[in-house]
Amino acid sequence: MTNQNSKSENGELLKVEDLRTYFAIRKGLLRRTVGFVKAVDGVNFSIRKGESLGLVGESGCGKTTVARSLIRLVPATAGRIEFDGIDVLAADKEQLKRVRREVSIIFQDPYGSLNPRMTVCNIVGEALKVHKGLTGSELSERVRLLLSKVGLSADYINRYPHEFSGGQRQRIGVARALALEPKLIICDEPVSALDVSIQSQILNLLKDLQDEFSLTYLFIAHDLAVVEFFCDVIAVMYLGRIVEMAGSEQLYSNPLHPYTHTLMSAIPQIEPGRRGERRTAGGEVPSIFNPPAGCPFHPRCPAAEGGCSEQGQVLEQIKDGHFVACWKCSK
Repeated sequence: MTNQNSKSENGELLKVEDLRTYFAIRKGLLRRTVGFVKAVDGVNFSIRKGESLGLVGESGCGKTTVARSLIRLVPATAGRIEFDGIDVLAADKEQLKRVRREVSIIFQDPYGSLNPRMTVCNIVGEALKVHKGLTGSELSERVRLLLSKVGLSADYINRYPHEFSGGQRQRIGVARALALEPKLIICDEPVSALDVSIQSQILNLLKDLQDEFSLTYLFIAHDLAVVEFFCDVIAVMYLGRIVEMAGSEQLYSNPLHPYTHTLMSAIPQIEPGRRGERRTAGGEVPSIFNPPAGCPFHPRCPAAEGGCSEQGQVLEQIKDGHFVACWKCSK
């Protein structure tokens, strides 16, 4: 395996501007459109080559929809996605094929993401057959090398998924993601279904692979404790929008948005008070079918004032590299 070199050395590998992905709500016999679910509503971020960006938030906030929109697995409604010089949303068939060759996904469920009727050789080598035309002994040797890279024995090549533990299955998923030597790997909650002890092993593996092959990660999670260890930059999402984004150390030492404080309060602490005063959000997460006006977090925000329900919040830079969508934080 060889290290990857982006066209823009040490520059932005992925840039997302005002990404919006809406799903139509249809009712009645004629299936008329009566509204839209704004799963992703104006998201902006960029990832530099060799960097890890963490996208965190509660379930249903739009994290996975962002990831699927990046490679057009779901159609984006508006915005711009630029990957290594390619305008993804305007890409033709050949350009899109290249993007999907250079962007891999590690899925959340190690039990459901592997075909139970396929051997490890076929699972890991499928993309190599399709994109590289490898067959026979050449394919087997390549798969054996990939298995060794993720800490599995080459003797497992002819086994089936049911013969492995959850952690081993996820390592097979990592090997599959590495097969085409991608420039960007999307990690869609890759450790949330695993035991805590196994989580650390998979995270350390991903870190080691990043160092060895100069990989770039978009790491999706709902657990801020996981991304603190893994990511260089963290973007916090709520109801389809990024409400705060900063470098990992900066975000954890000085969180600004009330929702980020709420997520921080949910992290188990060995040393009580290490992260400051515990803050909790009241009420339930609003329905994405009928989101609140103004700041989407204001019905649950302990610091909300009258203007929060009237004025939509824009992500603004408060300090160098620290962005927040809260007018009270920008004072």
